[in-house]
Amino acid sequence: MPTITSFRSGALAQAEQAFALLTCEPAPLVFDARPVPGLPDKTMPLDALRKMMLFESYDSDTIDATWRQLALQAREWGPAWVVGAIGVALPALTHFAAKFSRGYPRHAEDIDSEILAEFLHALRTADLDRPRLWMRLTWAAYRGGEAVIKKIRDTEELPVDLSSGSRTPKRPYGHPDLLLGRAAAAGVITSEAAELISATRFGDALIETLAAEKGVTASALRMRRRRAERAVAAAVVRGELSVPVCTQLREPALA
Repeated sequence: MPTITSFRSGALAQAEQAFALLTCEPAPLVFDARPVPGLPDKTMPLDALRKMMLFESYDSDTIDATWRQLALQAREWGPAWVVGAIGVALPALTHFAAKFSRGYPRHAEDIDSEILAEFLHALRTADLDRPRLWMRLTWAAYRGGEAVIKKIRDTEELPVDLSSGSRTPKRPYGHPDLLLGRAAAAGVITSEAAELISATRFGDALIETLAAEKGVTASALRMRRRRAERAVAAAVVRGELSVPVCTQLREPALA
């Protein structure tokens, strides 16, 4: 059966190969799920944990607790657990990489490397006591991929699958998260506002849950989201998100 990186090469494929070695019999690296509320009361190989996290639905508290334990072990128990944590995250990381490299196949390895590097940095430095740890880790990885695409566009390099003839203007099309990332980079909204829209509009997070975590009312958080969405929509109409932006020139417009 093909692995999640069967049709890619580069850093993420190498990480998958290393993860496969760590989780093969007769001595796979195992995760102690017993301290994590919501997970089965047992130890399990990390590839089994990955399948559970990928195919089963868990609430944000369980996901946070799982990633808090994975991050702590990656920080304190050595390189094997760094590879193990990366392996559990690979379905999300390869999903981002595939989206970003679509249209830029020559840069796929650069995209993979930057996504992995930013995820690793977040894994080592993220505040483990704050909520939405998994979202913050993957958002860091996503921004790594976005940075590579911005660099490509800043050098005005054409995607290889486009004609070298006349071109239509760049438009902010694509996955909604890509547009949100561009809006945050442009200073139209903050990264926090982008995460809020992404989590509640395109993810499975409930705004009531996020409001409780932030200590605000759900109606206040909805208003914050609405203001951010209007700012993004207005920026699209003005054409501000259709070209690369310089993040140093503008301050975030919304809190």
